[in-house]
Amino acid sequence: MDRTSEAAIEVVLLDHIAMFREAVRNLFEVEPDIRVVAEGANGADALAIATEFMPDIVMLDIEMTDPYGGGLLAELRARCPGTRTVVLTMCEDPAMVQEALEAGIAAYLVKSSIVGHELVAAIRSVTRGPDNVLLSVPRQTMAGLRLAGAVAGMLSERERSVLELAAQALSNTQIANRLYIAEGTVKRHLTNIYSKLGAVSRVDAIRKAMQGGLIRS
Repeated sequence: MDRTSEAAIEVVLLDHIAMFREAVRNLFEVEPDIRVVAEGANGADALAIATEFMPDIVMLDIEMTDPYGGGLLAELRARCPGTRTVVLTMCEDPAMVQEALEAGIAAYLVKSSIVGHELVAAIRSVTRGPDNVLLSVPRQTMAGLRLAGAVAGMLSERERSVLELAAQALSNTQIANRLYIAEGTVKRHLTNIYSKLGAVSRVDAIRKAMQGGLIRS
């Protein structure tokens, strides 16, 4: 959303921790071009308040109570197409970051990876144009995102299913029975998965898949 220099950036602040909301609000209060117009503590508040105020930015913690995650982000985008969403959270899961990006967020900021002046700069940056997307996440999360991007299209649907079941500690025989395939087919799928992920073992493949957001922990 493009803005004139005279207009304050209107922000709706949503976080389940009241003290954190207060700290962020105090940070923004000394900035003449940023104004917190409303606050809330959960996902239901997010939808109701954002729809009422139609702010420039909704800043929320994706770990708030239901509705949760990408579904909430997509609903916000549908109801408030002119509002940009900034996720400010402790969640470092690459899969959640990827889901948020696919939902059209403007920024994903991990609380432990950003300081006050950077948060202010992020708010200003995402209002400058619709193509600005900011990430402030730990190095390990970025590595997971790169891995997910590199291999997400390489694993077949069947290979993903096998890996999901392997992550649940099912044996090859149990996986075969669950998927109605031969045990030899399970072994062949696992061999292909190891090759695609550069894994040396079942445990290594599961670990890399979790880091890359291919399967959930």
